[in-house]
Amino acid sequence: MTTRTGSPTPNALQITGLRELGMSLGFAGAVRAAVRLGAPDALGDEPADVAAIASAIGADTETLDRLMRALTSHGVFEEVAERVYAHTASSRLLREDAPVGVRYMVLWATAPWTWRAWPRLDEAVRSGKAVFPDIYGKEFFAYLREEDAASAEVFDRAMTQSSAITSAAVAATLDLRGVGTVADIGGGQGHLLRTLLEADPALHGVLFDLEGVVAGADPALRPGGALAGRTRIIGGDCRQGIGAGADLYIYKNVLEWDDDSTLAALRSVTDAARPGARVALVQNLVDDSPEMKVTTTMDLFLLLNVGGRKHTRRSLAGLMERAGIEPGEVRPVPDTSLHVVEGTVADAAAGTGEGS
Repeated sequence: MTTRTGSPTPNALQITGLRELGMSLGFAGAVRAAVRLGAPDALGDEPADVAAIASAIGADTETLDRLMRALTSHGVFEEVAERVYAHTASSRLLREDAPVGVRYMVLWATAPWTWRAWPRLDEAVRSGKAVFPDIYGKEFFAYLREEDAASAEVFDRAMTQSSAITSAAVAATLDLRGVGTVADIGGGQGHLLRTLLEADPALHGVLFDLEGVVAGADPALRPGGALAGRTRIIGGDCRQGIGAGADLYIYKNVLEWDDDSTLAALRSVTDAARPGARVALVQNLVDDSPEMKVTTTMDLFLLLNVGGRKHTRRSLAGLMERAGIEPGEVRPVPDTSLHVVEGTVADAAAGTGEGS
């Protein structure tokens, strides 16, 4: 049997799947609510009655039960008896004390501004431009810096949390042969750089990011820290120059603006680097992504807030070539959704900066 359009009649699973997709904003809201209420932290190692959890976090017992029940359908918490809940592997990742967790990544993906931006995705698709400035009257990062300190802090902590999950694997994948100094451009609070420096006692590092970000750099990298003697911390906008000479320049999930901004950031390397200096772009590529749903959704997320994008191998290679960087090997980072895209600063592109 077919419909009037000639398409097969949908089955119940197809209908349910699309209904769930349409309700996914509610799923995100439920996870956000649980984290903000502190439910994952209030639930200990042993199962607990919902009334006890509600008392601990100051919530209404009946409505908390409804929230917890909703989350069990996604594997976040388990109802082991009527109104009695236990942790799952997923819910433990939302705890503040999780050694490796996703608490702040969830809070960032569901930040208050997102609830006004997603309904205008059709406008962004039509125009190819961000809708954030039209909604809030400022460019995205200026707004966070000047108007929404809470979201800015969540963003920084989310990036650090993400690095904690992937830094060891990225460090093991990077080719550091012949590298005396590595510059982590847009390196946030420096988790990846710390991982690299701890693994190689002879290595020196540069942490470069916005002034407000590097002000909260990992204590080990700051003056008085265990790695301070081998670290330079520089604040600035990498699209306007980096002022850091190095043998290897790393951009990890940074080059996700509009193409002009990404090109400016890459040219900052070719302006500062010596000929033959190496570049490693650590990115979630759209092609070959093992997390396609997350990667493609983040691609649209970036469109909404900064007019940016997740790259394919081809689009990234094209921008590298325009910036004077010769694209090289592309290698997956094991057990992550990342790839390392290697490149070399071409002779003609090199500026006056010194390498190390």
